[in-house]
Amino acid sequence: MNLRGIVAVSGRPGLFKLIGQNKAGYVLESLDAQKLKIVANISTTKLASLEDITIYGEETEIKLIDVLGKMADHKNVPDGKDGNALKAFFEEVAPGYDKDKVYTSDMKKIAVWYTLLKDLPLFTEDAPSLEEETGNVEEKVDLKPKATVKAKPNNAKAPTAKSSAPAKKASMTSKKGV
Repeated sequence: MNLRGIVAVSGRPGLFKLIGQNKAGYVLESLDAQKLKIVANISTTKLASLEDITIYGEETEIKLIDVLGKMADHKNVPDGKDGNALKAFFEEVAPGYDKDKVYTSDMKKIAVWYTLLKDLPLFTEDAPSLEEETGNVEEKVDLKPKATVKAKPNNAKAPTAKSSAPAKKASMTSKKGV
């Protein structure tokens, strides 16, 4: 599952794909049918990458990628309207989650994220490993043509600062003592 570049934005529902960054903020595109593009302010907006999100566990943290992978194995994912059904479902897909720290609203949000992601092609493709990424960067560096330095001939004249405007006529008349 390749969740690189998929982010959750604080204060906005749904998930977004990180397209780029400009001086005003991050350029994001929503993953829903509208494909709404927004610019999230760098200083005020908090972004959370789905790759980095974990769920509180009783012993260790549970990665969201692992939970989404287990959710893909199940046919019926609750929609979040019934809290008890959602809790029972989470017992199956995320065994060992901390029942005191993980709220029903968090479970509902993860279920909504799963429904957004399950139909996307990136949900089924493998995440690139770090070795592949560093290899690609090295290949890209090698593919760039090297600049050649051309020697300038010694007899070339330096550019002058003359302009193409006609020269002004000098005035010889003086207005002294008039």
